[in-house]
Amino acid sequence: MSTQHPTPEQIARWRLILGRESQESLESCSASSCNLSPEQMEMDEALEAIYGADSEQEISKDEWMRKDIGGPHGSTKVPTKPRVAKWLDQIRNFFPKDVVVLIQHDAIERKGMKELLFEPELMARVEPSVDLASAVLELKHLVPEKAKAAARDLVRRVVDELRRKLESRFAAAIRGSLGRNQHSPFRSMPNLDWPRTIRRNLKNYNRDLQTIIPENISFFMRKRRQNDWNVIIAMDQSGSMHSSLIYGGVMGAILASMPAVETHVVAFNHEEVVDLTELCQDPVDLLFGVQLGGAEDYWKATSFCERFMHTPSKTLYILLADLHDTSPNESRFVKKMEYLLESGIKAVTLLAISDSGKPSHNEVLANKLAKLGMPCFGCIPDRLPDLLAAVLKGDSLRDFANVATEPR
Repeated sequence: MSTQHPTPEQIARWRLILGRESQESLESCSASSCNLSPEQMEMDEALEAIYGADSEQEISKDEWMRKDIGGPHGSTKVPTKPRVAKWLDQIRNFFPKDVVVLIQHDAIERKGMKELLFEPELMARVEPSVDLASAVLELKHLVPEKAKAAARDLVRRVVDELRRKLESRFAAAIRGSLGRNQHSPFRSMPNLDWPRTIRRNLKNYNRDLQTIIPENISFFMRKRRQNDWNVIIAMDQSGSMHSSLIYGGVMGAILASMPAVETHVVAFNHEEVVDLTELCQDPVDLLFGVQLGGAEDYWKATSFCERFMHTPSKTLYILLADLHDTSPNESRFVKKMEYLLESGIKAVTLLAISDSGKPSHNEVLANKLAKLGMPCFGCIPDRLPDLLAAVLKGDSLRDFANVATEPR
């Protein structure tokens, strides 16, 4: 019975996966040398810097900036560390964007590279991601003057990408609340009633052009009074929520730009509540206005936001928080929400806005709020426009919460 030996290419792939420590073992098992191509050697250098045998050892900024790249078969037993600029170029050359983001995240978490984000020339080279933007916002008070512009630029690149993905879908959610029974002479493409326009102009079908030439165009009437909604976003500033705050800030900025929605955005901790609504014109300013850290007082935050709830039946209160209330009397917050829900407002708690992962939260308090009619759930960013649409259409938020974390 013959045994099929792995090919040299397969051995090389396993060598890259398992790291330099596996070199001798792979060669002894395969009875052949484990040679990497020049390109694979460079890839190995980039991966070894983060995932090598000493990967749990934090590297100082000076080490990252000073040391050159050492070859995979260098004389030293401990791999030297690449200069960050070249390392960033390497991972971008060898891996797709989503993998680059993951490796950068691991570099920050495993190697203590956060302070390197404060070097302007490096900040311009990194692949923008929510995690990196969160790190910049978390440490913004430590950013030196020379790197502040680069720090804002990194956050802006992340914000602009999120806004590009979500803005049209938020607009569609609001257009979906247009009245479908009344028509208006006001001509606006988003309000065009295509089915009625086609029916009224079928007689004008041109056989030569093979198209309908419309003479009578119908538009839906926008029910301004009935469809104006008030959305209040209250954002917990604790450090555990920093990634979610980026999505919350972008959502607030998008809604604030839409005339059909009155929008208020506030950030809070146990000491103060800050109204950031005036900064919604520029979500980067809004995010830099958030002071990350501190404990939470949800009663104080909700009492502050109550001043904006002038029309309860047309109000959506979004509490972006993990519900780890550190106030002396948690029951005050529960009673406050019970009163507000009975007045007619819609309310949800977004325990996290994240692409993946189960949110860490106070399950006991979440269950109390859910029983009152305030669903508490983690929501993937892609579902945020669907949340608004569910409220505008009068759908059950409990039903929405059951599917909010599922991918589309």
